[in-house]
Amino acid sequence: MLWNSFLLAFREIRRNVLRSFLTVLGIVIGVAAVIVMVFLGSGATIEVQRQIESLGSNLLIIRPGQRVGPAIISEARPFEVDDAVAIRDQIGGLVAVAPVSSQRMTAIVGNRNWATNVVGTENAYLTVRSWPLSAGREFSRTELSTGKAVCLVGATVQRELFGSSPPIGQRIRLNNIACQVIGLVEPKGQSSVGMDQDDIVIIPLRTIQRRVTGSQNISLIYATMRDSASTEEVKEAIATLLRERRRIAPWEQDDFMVTDLQEVSGLLTATTEILTALLGAVASVSLLVGGIGIMNIMLVSVTERTREIGIRLAIGAQEREVQTQFLVEAMVLSSLGGLIGIVLAIVSSLWLSQALKVPFVFDSGIVTLAFVFSAVVGVVFGYVPARRAAQLDPIEALRHE
Repeated sequence: MLWNSFLLAFREIRRNVLRSFLTVLGIVIGVAAVIVMVFLGSGATIEVQRQIESLGSNLLIIRPGQRVGPAIISEARPFEVDDAVAIRDQIGGLVAVAPVSSQRMTAIVGNRNWATNVVGTENAYLTVRSWPLSAGREFSRTELSTGKAVCLVGATVQRELFGSSPPIGQRIRLNNIACQVIGLVEPKGQSSVGMDQDDIVIIPLRTIQRRVTGSQNISLIYATMRDSASTEEVKEAIATLLRERRRIAPWEQDDFMVTDLQEVSGLLTATTEILTALLGAVASVSLLVGGIGIMNIMLVSVTERTREIGIRLAIGAQEREVQTQFLVEAMVLSSLGGLIGIVLAIVSSLWLSQALKVPFVFDSGIVTLAFVFSAVVGVVFGYVPARRAAQLDPIEALRHE
């Protein structure tokens, strides 16, 4: 009986191929949209986590000021090098501490110029940022202590200023400072906020302080913790030390921030997951629209096939059998739409993942759920037309023209 219902359903679909396709188009779009949103959302979450990890392992960022809005940081007295030294010497559980002073400057080589981010720091910066050299060497102790004009360059600066020629040993002019390139840092790509991390020139901290800023101030401090260290304890110890050094009264708020990248990673991950769920919910509305379309076409089909239904009932078919036939037909329509939607979603997700440069994450659970849901939509929205067909009066149905 059930097999015959499937055969009858496929016969009706073949008889009205275009109408059947247009009927399930809402299901196709709904299933494809839900799967694509989940796949891309999962890929975006993984990419955010990867980019956060690329900034450094167990990284703490210490900066002056207070956050007063989503993207606003209030002004405060800058740190000094001695603050970074105190943190390095007095706080346990830290692997390395790197003071940083940065400026936006124009780098010039021959007739080429490029606006880039110039970072004055120490060798510990490469450690805390998990940023090895691809060629050359780090700064020597003499270069760091005397503020010699030497530099490390990122992949973007190398490409824009030197092209295919080897930069090590050549000179690069940063405003009025002529620096010799002694090393290249490994490419890192874009950060989670879309900033090109390879667009960077790294010089000794004393060089930028003496020849650019003219002060001992630093803009922020990077610190990386041991794996066994407690993040909260280390952050609390740093906050206590800085409050003492900056003479902040007990009733006053901190004029600095200690940010844990794990917190940032968790916040961004939660945000992407919420957006994925929201977009998936919006996309699932298409399934509801598709279900309404199936109900509409099935009601039309019942009207068109009234005489056929009357003949079946007159020769002994039971109401349950007629109802099953139309339910199966509705379920076959929605299931076909679900299968087409799944194929379309996988192809689209592969293409969009490459275009958006996020990992392609295949989730068999959401694929199965989307298919089952599409079949359920067919049953739910096909019930009313099926029930209406089963309750037709055979005599009235036979009279129908």
